[in-house]
Amino acid sequence: MTTLYLQMTEKLIAHWKGNSYAYPQRYVLSPALRDEYVRCLNLMTIPGDRDMSATKHMGVPIEVDEASPGVMVAADGTEVALQ
Repeated sequence: MTTLYLQMTEKLIAHWKGNSYAYPQRYVLSPALRDEYVRCLNLMTIPGDRDMSATKHMGVPIEVDEASPGVMVAADGTEVALQ
């Protein structure tokens, strides 16, 4: 269940390493993926221990788009698939 969370984290770490630790612009998730992300957060935290609004992942904004397959938008604007 935490697979999406780990995929997002792996993509972020790879982006940092390849871009002098610059942050990507954002993640773009479908509504279903955002729901999965929130479920991942709920499994990994103690209730009340974290803001569950899921608007950011490790400081990177999360945007929801019906048509998105789930991507990270790199600092240069290129899209990197999460799955």
